[in-house]
Amino acid sequence: MTTRVSGLERAAMDVVWGAAAPVTAREVADALADRGLAYTTWLTVLGRLERKGLLSRDKVGRAHTYVPTASRADHVAVLMEQALGQAEDRAAVLQHFVRSVGPEDADALRRALEGR
Repeated sequence: MTTRVSGLERAAMDVVWGAAAPVTAREVADALADRGLAYTTWLTVLGRLERKGLLSRDKVGRAHTYVPTASRADHVAVLMEQALGQAEDRAAVLQHFVRSVGPEDADALRRALEGR
């Protein structure tokens, strides 16, 4: 089950989702060095993401590598489904959402619905 993530977790996930191959905690820490956080902080963040089921970890030599368990699009879709699941009047929420999107998103929604 996908869950919400904190700001640090989102930053780490952005690095992992953007990588072409599995990443190490060192690579995440280096990519986010501008935040001024210790390497051990990023280890903790990656561990939380693994426990939440958003990352998978493998041991490679002395280091662990991390890969996402789902794509960014899949993660966001689950968050949207969870948010909709909290609505008492789902139709009203969907109508409000559709009124709030721009033309390009409306076209994408239309195509997605037609493809069902």
